[in-house]
Amino acid sequence: MKPAPFEYHAPAGADETVALLAELGDEAKVIAGGQSLVPMLALRLASFGHLVDLRHVRELRGIEHRDGAVRIGATTTQAAVQRSEHVHGAVPLLARATPLIGHFQIRSRGTVGGSLAHADAAAEYPAVALTLDAELEALSVRGRRTIPAARFFRGTWTTALAEDELLTGAVFPLWHRPRGFAVEEFARRRGDFALAGATVAVGLDAAGRIDRCAIGLFGLGPAARRARAAETELLGSAPEEDSADDIGELALAGLDSVPSDLHGPAGYRKRVGAAMVARAWRRAVREAVHGIHG
Repeated sequence: MKPAPFEYHAPAGADETVALLAELGDEAKVIAGGQSLVPMLALRLASFGHLVDLRHVRELRGIEHRDGAVRIGATTTQAAVQRSEHVHGAVPLLARATPLIGHFQIRSRGTVGGSLAHADAAAEYPAVALTLDAELEALSVRGRRTIPAARFFRGTWTTALAEDELLTGAVFPLWHRPRGFAVEEFARRRGDFALAGATVAVGLDAAGRIDRCAIGLFGLGPAARRARAAETELLGSAPEEDSADDIGELALAGLDSVPSDLHGPAGYRKRVGAAMVARAWRRAVREAVHGIHG
């Protein structure tokens, strides 16, 4: 199939882009890598009168260190993140999640901002942003604002961005050492969206006890989410005190809105999700305690 007719715009700067969004209203949609939007347009699952292409907006690209954090421009490709030694060293969880996204052809065109703004419940980057307490930068003709990841993802393909706002970048704060990170997911085939997945980050204090902990879940509801109750339970404990399997069960306890579909019923997804949390927890703790990843 072919997409419905639309008018194409190729602004040269971010200010020009948001001016177009303000002028065109809900008939406009920005496109970056197009790895999610183009198939939806081709299948006519979505239709817009105007497409605003971000490929020529150079100020939206790049990776930089900024005041104890790493900022990644919205149109930076996933492949660029995967190649970046700076990201591997400073934001390991983001680096380790990136190879799980589709296939290399998709990552060569897909962008960081595109994945975050699309907000697919089974995507890796929203879960990473939540787990690391990232801050997402938005621009409109009214000015700039920063949105914490915890308030950004609202539901299936829904975010806190207004119709005339442009996601310009994501800021990932650095975690102190000793620290450990891991991501685990289960998919039917490599490159498919995950049926269930988990992202884990663990930080230890001088006494070797957990002083920072984050567990993200994806593929288990209408949006990525944090296992807040499990995180609170684990703070202050020794990292190897609790059974990883018990932590997995705790992280999934009381989880509502788990989907049942042709890939599996809700109960199955929850069991798989608990197993993914347990696996990720073991790997993150091993890295935090022993400095060994894997």
